[in-house]
This record gives sequence, C-alpha cells and structure tokens, in this order.
Amino acid sequence: MRSLQTDGRATNNNPNYEGRGRTLKFLQELETILKSDERFVTQEGQLLKPRIQDAVSQLDSQLIRLLMASSVLKGHFFKDVDGITIFDQEKFMWVVNSKEFLPDSYTSYRNKIGLSVNDHDLLTSSTEVSLVWPYKDCVLEGGQDKEDEKRDEIFYNETLAPDEIGRLLAPKAFSNATRYTAEGEEHVTEFDEHDNLLIKGNNLLALSSLLERYEGQVKCIYIDPPYYFNAARAEDTFAYNSKFKKSTWLTFMENRLQLARRLLTPDGAIFVQISDDGVAELHLLLKEVFGEENFLNKITVRTKSPSGFASVNAGVFETAEYVLAFGKDKRQWRYNTQYVATEWDNNYKYYVTNKGEAPDEWRIVSIYDYLAEQNGFSSVVKMRGQLGKAAVEEMAAEFALQHNDSVFRYTAISDKAGAQVVAARDASRQAGENIIVIERENQYTVYVNNGQELAFYSKKVRKIDNELVPSMQVTNIWSDTPYEGIAAEGGVTLKGGKKPEKILQRIIALNTNPGDLVLDYHLGSGTTAAVAHKMGRRYIGIEQLDYGNNSPLVRLRKVIHGDKSGVSKSVGWNGGGSFVYVELAEQGEQLMSELRNATTTDEVQLVLDRATERGLLRPSVLPDELATSASEFAELSFDDQKMTVAELVDKNRLYVNAAEVEDADLGLSEADVAFTKSFYQKGE
Repeated sequence: MRSLQTDGRATNNNPNYEGRGRTLKFLQELETILKSDERFVTQEGQLLKPRIQDAVSQLDSQLIRLLMASSVLKGHFFKDVDGITIFDQEKFMWVVNSKEFLPDSYTSYRNKIGLSVNDHDLLTSSTEVSLVWPYKDCVLEGGQDKEDEKRDEIFYNETLAPDEIGRLLAPKAFSNATRYTAEGEEHVTEFDEHDNLLIKGNNLLALSSLLERYEGQVKCIYIDPPYYFNAARAEDTFAYNSKFKKSTWLTFMENRLQLARRLLTPDGAIFVQISDDGVAELHLLLKEVFGEENFLNKITVRTKSPSGFASVNAGVFETAEYVLAFGKDKRQWRYNTQYVATEWDNNYKYYVTNKGEAPDEWRIVSIYDYLAEQNGFSSVVKMRGQLGKAAVEEMAAEFALQHNDSVFRYTAISDKAGAQVVAARDASRQAGENIIVIERENQYTVYVNNGQELAFYSKKVRKIDNELVPSMQVTNIWSDTPYEGIAAEGGVTLKGGKKPEKILQRIIALNTNPGDLVLDYHLGSGTTAAVAHKMGRRYIGIEQLDYGNNSPLVRLRKVIHGDKSGVSKSVGWNGGGSFVYVELAEQGEQLMSELRNATTTDEVQLVLDRATERGLLRPSVLPDELATSASEFAELSFDDQKMTVAELVDKNRLYVNAAEVEDADLGLSEADVAFTKSFYQKGE
C-alpha cells in the first residue's frame, strides 16, 4: 500500500508547501494593510469590501500609498513602465473579491489543508475545466419511488489547473467489455471498429478517450444536457441541484463541447436540446465553440399542451423546448430534406382522365364533377346535398392521393423561372388550349397551358412512416413529435427527461445516412442509441448514472430482440444487430459513490480515512495539517464536509489511465487489458 510520504505528497520540504505559504503570507499582509485604514473597518474589526471597491475605482491616493508601502503588495499590484509606476486595479479587485481573501470557515479549512490554491500562485490565471463528480449533474440517481424523486444530493464541482487537466483527460482503460446480440452475450477482448458502443462512466473522460480512435469520425451528435437550475421556475420533476450555477454550467458545457467538436467529421453537426432556461446562454456558447458562421437552425419543439392545473399559471403557458444545430463546417454540411404529412390541398382539383395519351389529347375535368358522374349524381350540388360536404371532401382527397400522377393544380410562372420555362409561358398564351411540354435533363417535365404550369399532385405525395401521404417540407417548428404517450417507449421510463423516438429519428435522418456514426454523451434512458440502432446507424452512447431497469443497457437489449415501440413500425424494425457495453475502469471512483451515499458525519470521515490509507488524496494536501485539523473539519456543516472530501480525492486516481493498464496493483483482468490495448490500436 502506498504511504502518503512515499507517494510524493506535500510535506514541509515540498515546493508546493512553500508556494502555499507565500500565498497565505501575501493574503495576511493585504488584510493587515487594509485594516490599518479605519475607513475600511467596521466597529467589530471586519473589513468593508464595498468601501475598498469604491476607493479602488476612484484610484484613492491614500489606499495606493498604503499598498506601495508594502514590498510584498507592491510586487503584486504595481509594475514599472518606462520609469512610471502603474497600479493594476483589475488584479487588485480580483484578489479582494476572491474566496481566499477573508474566507468563511469552509474556505479557511480548504486553505489550511492546501486545496484552494491548486498548487499555483493565487494571482496566476489558468485555463479551467469544470467537473461534476462522481455522477452526472443532477440531484437524482433515477430512483423509482416518490422519495427518490424528492431526495437532494450534494453537487460536487471543481475547477482544475492545467497540469491536473492534462493528467485527468489522458485516455482511460476499459473494463467489463461485453458484446450483446439477439443470441446472447459474451465477454470480449478485441475491439471491432464497426462495434456500437455503450460506455458507462464520466462523460468528460469518456469523450477525451474517444478522441484517440474517433476524432473526426462522428457525423451527428445529439445531446439533451442538464439544464442549470432556475429556482423561480422550478418544477416538481427531474430537477437539477440549485448549486449548479450558470457560470459553472457554461464551463461544464464548454469543456464537453470542445471535445465533441473535435469528434465531428468536417461535414458533421451537433444538435443540442434545451429549455427556455439556458437557451440564450447556450446559443452564445455554441457560437463561440463552433463559430457564428456555422449556425444551422434553431428548432422549436412542442413538448406539452396546456391542460388541467398547469394551464392556470400566470403568464403565457410554456409549451416549447429548442434544438440548437451547428455544423462543424457549414459549407460542407448537407441536409437530407425531411417531409411531414399534411392535409389535402383542394386546389389540386383537376384530373387528367387519359394521362397516358399525348398532352394535346388530354381530357381535363374537375375531380368533383368526375366523382359525381362516377357515383351516379347529376351534379356536384346533389352529391354534396346527399353525402354531405365533409364526406365529399374526404372522397376527393382519397381520389387525389390514389391518382396523384394525374391530378394537378394551375400555378403561376414567375419571371425568375428558367428561361426555357418563361418562354413557354409566354408562347402558351397564344396557343389556346394546347399544352406545351418542356423536358429537362435531370429535372421533372414541365407542362404549360395558358401561361400557367400544370403542377401535378405527385410532387407533394411521399411515403412517410411507410404510408403514402400528401406532404410538405419540415420547418423549424416541430409540433408533430408528441411527448404524450411516450412513457412505454423502449420499455424504460425517465421522469422529466425522456425524449420521443420520433424527434431523434428526424434529427438522425436529416443529418446522416445508413452506416454513419451518431454520438450522445448525455444518453439518459438511451433514446438516441435505440433510434440509431433501428435506423441502421452506428452509435456511441455515454451515461454515468445507473437507472437500474430503466438504463440504456436494458433498453438496447430490448432493441436487438425486436422492440416494437417508438419508431419501430415506421422504419420496419424487427430486431438484430449488436453493441458492446464497456465501463471506464475504476480505481477510486467507488469511494466517491460511498461519499455520495453518506448520510452521517461518521460515514464521511470513513471515506476520508479510506482515501488516505489507499493513497488517493491530492498531491497538494498536507498530511500533517489534515491530521491536526480534525476538530475544524468536525465544525463544518455536513454538506461542506462532503464537498471538502470530494475535493481532497485526487480525480486523476478515480479512473485508470490506459498507459497504466498493465500495472498489476490496479487490479485489471487480462481481458480488460487486452480490450483496452485493442481499442487504442486504431485498427493498426
């Protein structure tokens, strides 16, 4: 077992310790200097930050003289430019407003044991990465009873320094690789590049690991990420922890979006679904990551209808979510045009009774007159009088659908039409009843009569969901992908977070072709993977939460056995195919799971003790300080204790790096080692 001393952890001889000492001395000096000015001090001896801020904004000469009188502070807040001393207001206020300056008991404890400064000088700016650990990003594990739905859990978020990020995002090892087919399951040691993948583990680490093999290969990414919590708009549903603040949420999203962009093919695209809370911020973030010029669409999706008590809330009833779409390179992106079923347009009311003959011989009649004659009525009026207007309209719509290549409407021809068509338009006005025919290479044939085009109904009729229907192009408002009645889709449930298979079917269809690769790294109950499988696309799904009987693993097993729900009928799905389930190989992540489930101070302390014994604490932690600070730790609130222990654990030790896969002390099986090596061989 590794000891704290031999594992390189900080001691009084460690440079990290000296760096923290200098930082703390600097902060103490700043506090002493500021308190020497009675303007900034309360009667109780506490500093007044607002007055300090006002003084800085006014470049108060007395304050500046105090700061310059201290050699320690002068070196931090002033610089010489051609013999002129310049005061850095921004840096000064950053320090005064930081949590490290005048901290509460929680921050004081973190400072003392060596967490707050992250092994870096306090004033050094750095690239940040936001982690949500050890589970995804919400307050629920996905339990199935009412108590679970209301149970709060601690939200762990950390900001890491660049050197920590590099170690953290190194490719990770895999364990428990299992291939599932309709015939059964088998443990596998060889990765096949055509395998569909279901990965259980932290999505940030999984994405960074996928880069090794899949960078530039994913055609379509869809995610339904966690929405940051807005207390004013909270609903009794799958809520997210209120500690998930907007700035943290945006950092969380950006870290993953940057990796996701690298995974996309040059002609690929990402689709992100979001509610009103966060849509504006997310849109700006996506513009920053993917480029403003690569914006494709903002799609509005109807998610519910006003009914019952929900419709009496103040203000306009909210019924929509949004899908923001960005291409990696819009110039290369290609849209597979999508259509939606529509009603019969009764302007298509003319019928060519002898379409098979030459156009000059065509006999053109009204559909209504033709139907009246065929059904033994002397006139349309009598037919409507006896059958009713609605019945006649339904009869005409069905007739037009069945004879769509012979039913047409007259449409105007604009001057912007092709030169040949415009010339035919003008000529036809002098040709009486004669029909001018224009045959064009690789385009439909145009028929012109009396200055108008005969637009045949067949151009509007398509097979949608295996049914021949009149259609129109899909717009950016989707009201035909209902959320009602989707509870049984896939045989799994996910309260407040499940998406209809039809939405994913449309997104995947408009952006991919069979065999293309689809990714969802907030997989939830597995809708994206299930639909991609049924549509003949390859896919990768990443999920960290364990939903038990409602997990994506359960759902995908039902898919390969012929699941009949969702889009199965419309795509003709009867089962088959396979996928490989893998887990990111854990080293200390189980400790974080135990921490998450801890309900008493003693249980939290036990996790801390185990992490210490197993050498899983961060290198910056001072073991002596940790041991002598037990009383201060006990004074923290229960939530602060859990958050502190979460920060103490070295995140680089929670999962096994692929480079260390053969380290016998890490306990990976021979099969795990073989699969990991096979995965990172990149097909060589």
